[in-house]
Amino acid sequence: MERQHITSGGAYEAVFGYCRAVRVGNNVYVAGTAPAMPDGADPPPDSYGQARRCFEIIGVALSEAGATYADVVRTRMYITPEADFDEVGRAHGEIFRDVRPVNTTVIIAGLIDPRWHLEIDVDAVVD
Repeated sequence: MERQHITSGGAYEAVFGYCRAVRVGNNVYVAGTAPAMPDGADPPPDSYGQARRCFEIIGVALSEAGATYADVVRTRMYITPEADFDEVGRAHGEIFRDVRPVNTTVIIAGLIDPRWHLEIDVDAVVD
């Protein structure tokens, strides 16, 4: 089965040996996505804004893999104690209210960048 790698050009991809997303057949797997900003700029200060930024990056990766938010079947959200759970959920609901993928949300101690409140990964199945 053909394997398609979608890269974001992030510095860690080559060093750690991963890519933003992988498509194998009809399945698309998007790696954990933090609210990284172009040129290392500060992420949005609030959890809602950070979640929206994560979903923006995820949407680009899905598109490059030939998928959309409507194809997402699973989301995983890793949130820090600093995250506002309700605001993260609001951002998730705005995108997936009608799609209704399964979801797992886990509270974690922290992320690589202390400015980040969350990281999100998704799995999709393309018809």
